[in-house]
Amino acid sequence: MITRTLATSFALALAAGTAGAAEWTIDPAHTTAGFAVKHLMVSTVHGAFGKTTGTVNLDEKDPTKSTIDVTIDASTIDTREPKRDTHLKSPDFFDVAKFPNITFKSTKVEKDGANYKVTGDLTMRGVTKSVVLTVVGPTNPSKSPWGQTVRAASATGKINRKDWGLNWNKALEAGGVLELPAHICSSMAWAIAPV
Repeated sequence: MITRTLATSFALALAAGTAGAAEWTIDPAHTTAGFAVKHLMVSTVHGAFGKTTGTVNLDEKDPTKSTIDVTIDASTIDTREPKRDTHLKSPDFFDVAKFPNITFKSTKVEKDGANYKVTGDLTMRGVTKSVVLTVVGPTNPSKSPWGQTVRAASATGKINRKDWGLNWNKALEAGGVLELPAHICSSMAWAIAPV
């Protein structure tokens, strides 16, 4: 089984507000999206996407009315191994020439004990599937060293890579097929800050 942890930190700037809700813009300079994948059933490979943008509409009075819209630039994948990164960008995996972005757009937010379940549409390689993320947070607001109000949250979920057309398998010299595991566990975390 591939275990992929996608850890994303979002820094958001307040763009507009309504009664009980505020739109926050993700600050790419203070945002990271990372992951860990079980590689060849032997080791765990860590990597990151270098550019994440988007918005969070956070309804303070009723967080279940909040929305999340995130775009990750798939071409910025970095696993600290240039040959592997080139392969991950190829048509075997993300096919970034045709599908440069990975997106998540929430469709429902539900309270789940102390946390939230966020259902949304995850699009990779031009395929959109519904996923459910468990969200912890957001934290209470606090001030950054630059005077901005900041908050944080994290999200986790599990997907099957084959649902998005990530079907690459390698034929072995002995005639067998090395099939990469299909399940990906992911997590996201973000920090939000108004201007």
